[in-house]
Amino acid sequence: MDRRQLLGLIAVGALTRRLEAGSAQTPGAADPLPRPGVVGAPRRVVDSVQNDPAVVGVERRLRCPCPCGLDVFTCRTTDFTCTYSPARHDEVVALFREGKSPEEVVAAFVDRYGEEALMAPKATGFGVVGYLLPGAAILTGASLLGWYILRRSRLRAARVEMAAASAGSLGLAPDIAGGDDRQSAEEVARLQRALRDLET
Repeated sequence: MDRRQLLGLIAVGALTRRLEAGSAQTPGAADPLPRPGVVGAPRRVVDSVQNDPAVVGVERRLRCPCPCGLDVFTCRTTDFTCTYSPARHDEVVALFREGKSPEEVVAAFVDRYGEEALMAPKATGFGVVGYLLPGAAILTGASLLGWYILRRSRLRAARVEMAAASAGSLGLAPDIAGGDDRQSAEEVARLQRALRDLET
C-alpha cells in the first residue's frame, strides 16, 4: 500500500465517523439557527405606505419599548430579532391608513402608551426642563470657568506688580522682580529683610 492509498483511507474513515456522529445526535441539538421555525416562513408584503416618508418620520419620533433605547424605525430596520418594533410599525401604518396626520398619530401613541412612547419630551410643562437644563448647565460651567481664569490672571498680575514695586523700592532692576511671577508676599518681605541686613 503506497502513501496515496493510505491518505485516502484516512480521509474516508474521518468522513464516515463525522457522518455517523451527525446522524446519532438528536434532531435540533446542534442547530445553529436561533428560531428554526422562521426559516421558510412567508414574508410580509410591503406596500408604499410601509416606507412612506411620513411613516418613517413618525417612527423616528417614537421610542421602541424594547431595552435598545432606539426609535421604532431604527430598531425595526437594524435589529431583526426585536418583536416590539414591527408591532409598533404596524400600529403606525394602521393609523395612517385611517387618514390620521403625523401629529395625530403621535398623539394617539402618547394617549395609549404615555410620554415614554416619545424619543424626546414635549416642549411644554415639565418637559421644558429637559430642553433648558443642559444648556443652562453648560453656560453656568463656562461662566464659572471664565471667572476663575480671569481671577487667577488678575492675581498673578497683582503679584508681579507688587514684586516690581518692592524691587523698585529696593533699587533692584525691574526684570529681576518680574522674572518669577509666582513670588508670594512672604518671599518679597523675606527678600527685603535680607537686603536690609546686607546694607547694615
